[in-house]
Amino acid sequence: MLAALAAIALASAGLVAAGAATARAEEPDFFGFSAGGYDVNDDQTAAEFRVEYRSDLRFWKLVPFIGLAGTTDAAIYGYAGLGLDIFFGRRVVVKPNAAFVGYHEGDGKDLGGEFQFRTGGEIAWRFDDYSRLAIAFHHISNAGIYDDNPGTELLVLTYSVPLTKAPK
Repeated sequence: MLAALAAIALASAGLVAAGAATARAEEPDFFGFSAGGYDVNDDQTAAEFRVEYRSDLRFWKLVPFIGLAGTTDAAIYGYAGLGLDIFFGRRVVVKPNAAFVGYHEGDGKDLGGEFQFRTGGEIAWRFDDYSRLAIAFHHISNAGIYDDNPGTELLVLTYSVPLTKAPK
């Protein structure tokens, strides 16, 4: 888990150093809707649906978010974390992120316990109204805090709607 976080941090720093612009102060808050695959790397694949709120507040350049997800196998999880918007021009936004997760397996995959970590990122296209269409990939695991740590991978398509008017 620490290696994954370190890799995300290093990649983010490298992108910023290469000339990308980070989180813009005028970015609005968003409400996102996602659908895709849960446990896409294993034999217990299910559909996943999630909703997420992304704040317009910034902590340094980090963007806080909170969300709720469920699968067709009745697994549900809530999460909260921080992400970093990295802009390539006006349209392309790369967002590495990490979150704490509260997980209930339902009839889905046993991840070893209720407390999990989610790391990953997305690449998005930003429209004129600041809405975003993104593809996101995440890994959820308990980082070895329980005896069993199978982990799972998520691949979703996300549409994020700005909750405030786009700046001119």
